[in-house]
Amino acid sequence: MKGSSQKLAPYLFIGPSIILLTLFSLLPILLALVISFTDMDLSGLVNYDSIRFIGLENYKNVLLDPSFIKSMGNTLFFVIIGVPLVLLFSLSIAILINMGKSRAFKIFRVVFYLPSVTNVVAVAVVWSYLYNPTLGLFNYVLGLVNLSPVPWLTDPTVAKISLIVLAVWRGIGLNMIIFIAAIKGIPGSYYEAAQLDGANTWQQIRYITLPQLRYAIFFVSITTMIGWLQFFEEPFVMTKGKPLDGTLTASLFIYNNGFQFSKFGYAAAGSFILFFAIIAVTLIQFRLQNKAES
Repeated sequence: MKGSSQKLAPYLFIGPSIILLTLFSLLPILLALVISFTDMDLSGLVNYDSIRFIGLENYKNVLLDPSFIKSMGNTLFFVIIGVPLVLLFSLSIAILINMGKSRAFKIFRVVFYLPSVTNVVAVAVVWSYLYNPTLGLFNYVLGLVNLSPVPWLTDPTVAKISLIVLAVWRGIGLNMIIFIAAIKGIPGSYYEAAQLDGANTWQQIRYITLPQLRYAIFFVSITTMIGWLQFFEEPFVMTKGKPLDGTLTASLFIYNNGFQFSKFGYAAAGSFILFFAIIAVTLIQFRLQNKAES
């Protein structure tokens, strides 16, 4: 009896989590997958009999949709520019803060982390005012030094850059904390031995800190890339995908079709295409990491 209770104990602990995961994650995913093979729209919520099974037609139409192709291109642009910047700044700031001995560096840690825990909608609204072409602070400062105003959110390319600046500013804090924790885990004896051998600060960073952080860098790169592939809040609040669909991302395309145009089957197909793209990118990163270690 005692042995059987011990065998059941692990299942009792993980049971609630499995139930919640099934109800609020796995079942909705399966339901969305089924919907993606139908023409379900707003009328389908009222009368299930009006829903028709159309196979892969939604997937075909989404892949041929010029708006979706452009949204994927915009998303790729955000990923290529944003992910390296987040990694570079968060890692650099983590190393600098870790090197600092003054109490002020603890304050800097809080300052850099605050944007990550601030409500993204509130931040996006504030930055929308900062980017305002006539009343915004940024163009006001440019005017003080006799520079012409910048169309921060009204030019397609500049709007992309503007959103990247905001998202990088928000994304630094959390990744910085991860890197700081990883740096703290590096044995101090490595640095002591390097100092005895005459290694300067840059050499210690290059040959000790960075190699020891390879797993932290890999983890941050994976999570950051997944987040940027689902880039949504900033363009949704600040630009709505405008101008000229210049800031339309894949997630915003899915939202527009699902919740504005009520094309639920079409949006579900788009979401699974994005899902498979994220899985493919993640697997490629794992394969590259395994090759680098071998």
